[in-house]
Amino acid sequence: MADNKTVMIALGGNALSPKSEAGTITQQFKHTKNSLKGVMHFVQSGYNICITHGNGPQVGAELSRNEIAAEKVPPLPLGVLVANTQGAMGYMIQQSLQNALYNVDSNREVVSFISQMKVDGNDPAIDNPSKFIGISYDDKQAHKYMDKYGWDMKEQEPGLWRRVVPSPAPLYIFNGKSIKHLVDFGTIVIAGGGGGIPAYNLEDGSLEGLDGVIDKDMTAALLGRIIKAQELFIITDVDNIYLNFKTDSQEIIRNTTAKDMEGWLKDGQFWRGTMEPKIKAALYFLNHHGEEVIITSIENIGKAIQKQAGTRILKN
Repeated sequence: MADNKTVMIALGGNALSPKSEAGTITQQFKHTKNSLKGVMHFVQSGYNICITHGNGPQVGAELSRNEIAAEKVPPLPLGVLVANTQGAMGYMIQQSLQNALYNVDSNREVVSFISQMKVDGNDPAIDNPSKFIGISYDDKQAHKYMDKYGWDMKEQEPGLWRRVVPSPAPLYIFNGKSIKHLVDFGTIVIAGGGGGIPAYNLEDGSLEGLDGVIDKDMTAALLGRIIKAQELFIITDVDNIYLNFKTDSQEIIRNTTAKDMEGWLKDGQFWRGTMEPKIKAALYFLNHHGEEVIITSIENIGKAIQKQAGTRILKN
């Protein structure tokens, strides 16, 4: 299937565990199955497919378990928790997708990778926590947890606070050649989950894990470059991108170019903790082999493939 069109799909962590729910495994499996109904549109259209996913709610829950059980069970570092969520979420996506493929008599296989991402151990972002994880809190709750646990927290949207952790830039994904080989063969690959596990080289060349979380959309863009995908689908909780979002002059964007997006980004049109990272990832992808980026909700994937929904950003 090396000649087929290749798509990189970035699923938001909230697609599998919405903010409004407790996030039980039963709930997450239910949302995973529903999410993959959209992914099956790519299968039916004959795409080569690579999937990555966010893990903000899931790794936030793991950190809460650390805090609650700290006096009885040794806490795990954040890098290990990212690996744990990669395995658990990869399992849910893999099994759900295998069942969906079975139902349409497809013999395509699904493989999950535990992915490490190389970062610079001196990246300034390590000392400036900015990546949102976990659930949202109001002002009063946020200040309570900052005082109680010493958490770094920031206001993601007006009145909504979340915990932030370091988010260094991904430089390289280990096993990238293996991922590309499998994708070209027709295997559906799940990789770079939660942005990947950040790791850096020590002076002797060996790898060391880092307590941080990499932005999954930037990882998706980098991975899309490595597998030479023509399309990047960023699946989020809005149907389209908007200018002047949540104001009286809100304006929907349906079709645009990388040049226009660069201008709007410079003008500060996109909220830093939500849409801005997605736009930066889209521009990176379009600057390296990518032809188009589509940003939309899980419900609109089918229509977006047919160019009837979502925000479409073209290279030129």
